[in-house]
Amino acid sequence: MTDYNKAFRLDGKVALVTGGARGIGAAVSEALAQAGASVLVTDVLEATETVASIRKAGGKAEFLKHDVTVEAQWEAAVAAAIAKFGSLSILVNNAGIETAALITQCTVEDFRRVMDVNVTGVFLGHKHAMRVMKPGSSIINLSSVAGIIGTTAHVAYHTSKGAVRLMTKAAAIECAQLGTGIRVNSVHPAIIGTDMGTNFIKHFVELGLAPDFAAAETAIKGLHPMGFGETRDVASAVIYLASDAAKFMNGSELVIDGGLTAA
Repeated sequence: MTDYNKAFRLDGKVALVTGGARGIGAAVSEALAQAGASVLVTDVLEATETVASIRKAGGKAEFLKHDVTVEAQWEAAVAAAIAKFGSLSILVNNAGIETAALITQCTVEDFRRVMDVNVTGVFLGHKHAMRVMKPGSSIINLSSVAGIIGTTAHVAYHTSKGAVRLMTKAAAIECAQLGTGIRVNSVHPAIIGTDMGTNFIKHFVELGLAPDFAAAETAIKGLHPMGFGETRDVASAVIYLASDAAKFMNGSELVIDGGLTAA
């Protein structure tokens, strides 16, 4: 008989979370630690607050500065997880950026930068984590509802998150067919109460697509039948996908959107 109290626990597992300094990444890092995992938090920003919060609650965490677009830094991050905690069994590819512009005004430089962080960064994570992960490991990629549907003025972001969605499926199939025992899944949040979520709304005002922030927020919130989400909603999904409770989940997408894509 399955012990469901243990099935969702992550005791003995080691996680690497990119973009863990704030927002969803910080919440995911703290949630994984609460569930029993040791967590290496990485970011181009200082994530000392995230690590301090985890340690204060009795968890294990370390920080490493890490630009996900640089392959050598990925090699260093994976090596650091093993050196500090002995293994790597969970990778959360969370680091990401966005830019806002109409297609006719989006610069090639901005487009490429979003692709580099959001897509190449995720690819490099797969490449180097999969080399050391053992059967029972889990890779979780933060995509977005923007990887499923489109909106005006965010072509680079939508393109990148769509790429992450399909990269997830390609990696999942490859891992399964090669018998690695590594599962790969994606999470697709809608607007979450973070700085990035606020900036997404601000973009519509800055581009003249809404008269003010309040109007933009009302319009966008109206697309979410349950309103905007919280970081803990995403963190809960990540815990599930990282745990043995999700041992038959592979190449799947968990949509955390309060009904937006169902409407």
